[in-house]
Amino acid sequence: MSPADFNRAGSLYGAVDLGARKQALEAQARREATAQETGGVPAPVVDVDDATFATEVVERSMNSLVLLELTVTRAEQAKGYSLLLEKLAAENAGRWTLARVDVEVSPQIAQALRVQNVPALYAIFQGQPVAVVPGIATEAQLRDWLSQLMEALAQYLPPVPEGAEAEERPGEPPVDPDVLAAEQAIDAGDLDAATAAYERLLARSPNDQDAKLGLAGLGLIRRTQDVDPADVQSRLADPADVDAQLLAADFEMLSGDVDAAFDRLIAVVRRTSGEERDRARVHLIGLFDTLPADDPSVSKARRNLASALF
Repeated sequence: MSPADFNRAGSLYGAVDLGARKQALEAQARREATAQETGGVPAPVVDVDDATFATEVVERSMNSLVLLELTVTRAEQAKGYSLLLEKLAAENAGRWTLARVDVEVSPQIAQALRVQNVPALYAIFQGQPVAVVPGIATEAQLRDWLSQLMEALAQYLPPVPEGAEAEERPGEPPVDPDVLAAEQAIDAGDLDAATAAYERLLARSPNDQDAKLGLAGLGLIRRTQDVDPADVQSRLADPADVDAQLLAADFEMLSGDVDAAFDRLIAVVRRTSGEERDRARVHLIGLFDTLPADDPSVSKARRNLASALF
């Protein structure tokens, strides 16, 4: 893990990365369900490069709306945003298409649009960009932006079939006000308010998974917010410095590299004994709490931990 990786990890955006793990499982389930319901037709997401841009984006946009996502697919911090866009695309199947471009593979598209930073999201209609989302938007901001965009283009787009919106999200429950308050507090960088909101939710619903995941993620941020990443990086040269290994795993979790964090702590468990070994084990189990119980990385790490212990 390089110093640059540590610096990227030391921000509140890591909380979104952790939440995206849950979204990834949900998005995968939605894509599989959509494929079954439509005879194998996948969710409305297409990968685009320089060669296919004209047909997949320009021609498609002549009769429908295309949202063009420019990203770097290998970047951990961009993956959560991509998963969120996939989720919205699946909900709005038939109303617009998500076209994804990896700017490292297809730089000409980014150059043509004069894109300065990625990820970036453009609305393309009739061959022209008609709106843009600067930077990384939250789910609430994206939904609001989409609503305004669809309203502005309503007279130009094909009509939505009667009852289609009700079919897209049948019986979707309203967002819990404390979950919404926590998410808004995280966006504002107010960890105390976010913690209080999740604790209120747990007081009402002791088994609420969103609150448990949220509190665990906030614990990660609190442990690392006042830590100098460069100091942790230098301390990793000493394999006996267990504290540095624990902090390094925290930073890796925040950057979305959960497998590396789990592998790091399992390695500590394997090579230590007594109190140090138990500290690494307990810390690892605490990191499991930041992800859904059925996350494949958690299941794999639990097996590896059992092997290391016994």
